[in-house]
Amino acid sequence: MSLVIQKGTSLRADAMQRLKKNRAAVMGVYCLALIVLACLVLPFTPWLKDPNAQSLIDQNLAPCAKYWFGTDNVGRDIFSRVFYGGRISIAVAVLTTLVAATIGVTYGAISGYAGSKVDALMMRTVDVLYGMPFLIVVILFGRVLEKETAKWSNAVVDLLTADNASAAKINDVRTAVEPLVTMAPLFIAIGALSWLTISRIVRAQVLTVKKLEFVEAARSLGLSHATILFRHILPNCVGPIIIYTTLTIPGIMLFEAVLSFLGLGLKPPNSSWGVLIKEGADLMLTNPWYLFFPSLFFSLTLLSLNFIGDGLRDALDPKSSKD
Repeated sequence: MSLVIQKGTSLRADAMQRLKKNRAAVMGVYCLALIVLACLVLPFTPWLKDPNAQSLIDQNLAPCAKYWFGTDNVGRDIFSRVFYGGRISIAVAVLTTLVAATIGVTYGAISGYAGSKVDALMMRTVDVLYGMPFLIVVILFGRVLEKETAKWSNAVVDLLTADNASAAKINDVRTAVEPLVTMAPLFIAIGALSWLTISRIVRAQVLTVKKLEFVEAARSLGLSHATILFRHILPNCVGPIIIYTTLTIPGIMLFEAVLSFLGLGLKPPNSSWGVLIKEGADLMLTNPWYLFFPSLFFSLTLLSLNFIGDGLRDALDPKSSKD
């Protein structure tokens, strides 16, 4: 009788297997990848129309062969504006989430590892920041730096263009760069105030992990506190961090859309999905396509991110699985 030896699998491989079995998460990954790829690639293709080019004879057209998504009230191509706007919305969400995750993970890890009075002081600071009017702080921060962003935008355009560059080349670079630079204050403000919840999550994980035997073994070897925290404890907290980070991106995209809807986000003629939804809502009765297509891509992106977040939660924490 021969023995059959089964090859063992790692925890990461087990998590990937569970994730692949989650059809909603897999569909979310494919859908999100297609949208992100389209938003990153299409704006740099020569056949995509200028999103800010106006044609007064083509106002409020329904979808047709020339304009696949129709046109707005000044004849701009909605197809171009959707994908240019998607690039801005996705960039805002990803960069802001990275800022929030970096601050929150570091702050929460230090608080949980230090413990005692340091932990109490740091967490009371988080409680105070929770009481601040988040929306008002972001708006004021954006207004204060509004004049500076214009200087930053001109400096970046000058840096990326040659002295003898044509006006058309400079305009193309400005179209690509200016929206991201002008949104920098929002990146900073939203990211600097969105880390509070993730810091609490990381703190709770660190408080649990630091009591385990391998941490005591690391201390007995004389390793420094920084090494123990960032090389031994935090890698064992990566599951909840990834899950919460994935679920934070849709919230930040919604917040950026709300600011743009209120007229406090991106400045015209630049566009994001929030700006397009606001403009489409104003023209909903005369041009429903202007509202439909940005809302469709925005909703698909949010749903995909939520499905991916749920799938990662079930894959990395089998106890929370619905199966």
